[in-house]
Amino acid sequence: MENTSRPPFGRPVSACLPSSEASQRHTPPMPDKWALLRDLTTGAEAFGLGHRTLSVLKALLTFWPERELPDAPESAIVFPSNRVLAERLSGMPESTLRRHLAKLVETGIVSRHDSPNCKRYARGQSGSIGIAFGFDLSPLARHASALASAAESVTAQRERIAVLRARLGMLRHRLTEDGAADVLIDAARLMLRRRASEQDLTELVSRLEAALPAPETVEPKPGPVAETTKMSASAARNERHIQETDNSISDSESAMTSEALPAESVGSAEKVAAITVPMITEACREYQAFFPDQPRGWHDLIAMSHRLAPMLGIDPPVLHEAQRIMGAERAAATVLCLLERASEIRKPGAYLRRLTQVARKGSFSVSAMLAAAGRRAAMPAFA
Repeated sequence: MENTSRPPFGRPVSACLPSSEASQRHTPPMPDKWALLRDLTTGAEAFGLGHRTLSVLKALLTFWPERELPDAPESAIVFPSNRVLAERLSGMPESTLRRHLAKLVETGIVSRHDSPNCKRYARGQSGSIGIAFGFDLSPLARHASALASAAESVTAQRERIAVLRARLGMLRHRLTEDGAADVLIDAARLMLRRRASEQDLTELVSRLEAALPAPETVEPKPGPVAETTKMSASAARNERHIQETDNSISDSESAMTSEALPAESVGSAEKVAAITVPMITEACREYQAFFPDQPRGWHDLIAMSHRLAPMLGIDPPVLHEAQRIMGAERAAATVLCLLERASEIRKPGAYLRRLTQVARKGSFSVSAMLAAAGRRAAMPAFA
């Protein structure tokens, strides 16, 4: 005979519960309806669903009172009318609503549980719903694993595409510096401006990698070994960071701006003759069609070149690279010279990119361009 006066210590909890309660304890949790909707939204392309169809599904989910969605057939039926659904969807037309509902049923995300007269309603029984006719949301819960797998696949593909786009931008920059063909550089620029597939990005990245020049192998040469000073590990000595500052130079001497300096002192590749703003405005006259006022200094001239470059079709990265290599002043003078020949140069952006490559080698002369522009301006116009 079993002694029931003592608590059954040492026995599992399930052994102390009734059989029905023990079985309920081991029932796996039902999926969260909003987590299912989030996974479906991420992998919507795999199921051929648009954002309007997902909005209708979200509205249907709001009619299910619980957060957990059961997966048993006909266990999650909602029965709103089209009028109520349209109101919850901010006045969506009923014809549009019926089309998106048919798309959800066609995809298998929801199923219909129609009444004989195709109306949506429920019949109560003992204070609860005995039978309901409408849309069954349980297929959404049964497809939980497929939705999660599709969301993971789409997320991984987006990450791969982001890496490919970053690599494509890096290769385009390297080919620009190496003076590669404009066809490849323009193809990379156009690809980065549109939404390209993973296959197209992979193919173009392979083409750009094949066009890169082979890296030069340079053998390291051993240099003289510098004698290091032995430092103490004692906390009482403070010889680890010693910096001597020469305070004899005043702040006013080091605060000279680039406008006060000649163009050669701003990191320019040309060291022949100084270029002044009046020299540029005398040789280049076409800018007056856009800016009637004379530039008062280098600051105005550089700002003017920033606004003229997009008109000529020069991309900002190309202009910034020219300013880095030539200097901001000489790059501005080059842009004004290109404006003088805008009718002759088919691709001013590619032309400036090529001039930047020449300037990197130290063989580009802005003075020569200004002299040529001045000669053109001095030539008489023939009728």
